[in-house]
Amino acid sequence: MNNYVVFTDSCCDVKPELLAEWEVPYASMTFTFVGEDKEYIESDISNEEFYNRMREGANVKTAAINAATFTDAFEPILKEGKDILYVAFSSGLSTTVNSANIAVSELKEKYPERKICVVDTLAASAGGGLMVYLAVQKKKENASLEENAEYLKSLIPHHCIWFTVDDLEYLKRGGRVSPLVAFAGGVLGIKPVLQMDMEGHLIKSFTARGRKKAIEAMALKYAELSYEEKNTPIFISHAQCEDDAKRLADMLKEQYNADVTLITEIGPVIGSHAGPGTVAMFFIGKHR
Repeated sequence: MNNYVVFTDSCCDVKPELLAEWEVPYASMTFTFVGEDKEYIESDISNEEFYNRMREGANVKTAAINAATFTDAFEPILKEGKDILYVAFSSGLSTTVNSANIAVSELKEKYPERKICVVDTLAASAGGGLMVYLAVQKKKENASLEENAEYLKSLIPHHCIWFTVDDLEYLKRGGRVSPLVAFAGGVLGIKPVLQMDMEGHLIKSFTARGRKKAIEAMALKYAELSYEEKNTPIFISHAQCEDDAKRLADMLKEQYNADVTLITEIGPVIGSHAGPGTVAMFFIGKHR
C-alpha cells in the first residue's frame, strides 16, 4: 500500500501549480536582500523583479529551512495517517536536510506508527525537481515508500547536473570562483561549465569561449553521458534566459533525438548564487 506523500522544498524550482498537479506539498526556503529587514519566500516576489534587483547590484542572503517549519508541514500529513517521502535539496549546499532530520526525530516520538523517509538528492534547482518527478512516477507504479526511497538513492550516482552562467560575478560573491577568475572571464568572454559532484557541491569542470560555445558544450555532455536509448526525462532550468534554455532543448532534439520533459525557471534562492543568465540541464545518465 503506497499511502504516503511525496514532499519537497522550493529549491526544486518547479512551479507551485505543477507541484500541486503532482500532489506534492513543499516547504519554502527564505531569503533577504542585504540591508533590508524583510524576509521573503519565493512566492513573495516575481522572478523578474528579483533578477532585476540583482542586476542593479542587490546582494541576497539565503537561509535554510528550520526544523520548526518542517514540523509544521509534516505533522498535518502524519495526522491524516499518511507517511512522507521528503525529496530534499542537496546537503552539500544547505543545512536544510539536517533541519528535516531533526523534525523527523521529534515527530517519530509523537507518531511512532508513521514513517518519514528523507532522501538527500545531492541536487539543486530542477535537478531536485527531476527527482521529485521520478518519485511521483514511481509512486504511480505502486512502489512502497521504502522502495521509492531506495529507487531515488540508486539514481543519485547517475544524476547528471550541468550548468553554465552568464556572469561570473555572482559565483565570485558566493566564493565559487576567485575574483581574478571572475575578472578574466568578464574581459575574455570565458564562460564556465560547472557540474555537481557526488557530495552535492558545485565544481567547475571546464570553460568555453562565449555563451554559445558553453551551451553547445552542455549538449555534448549529454551525448557523452546519456544512455543510448535517450528515453530518460530531461529537465532544463534557467534564470531569465528562456531563449537559451530553448536553444539547448532544440540542440538535444535535433542532434540526439532527445526530448526535454520540462523547462522551468530558477527561483530566487538558487538564483541568488548563480545569478541571472544561468542555464542548467539535468538527466539520468551513465554517471555524474
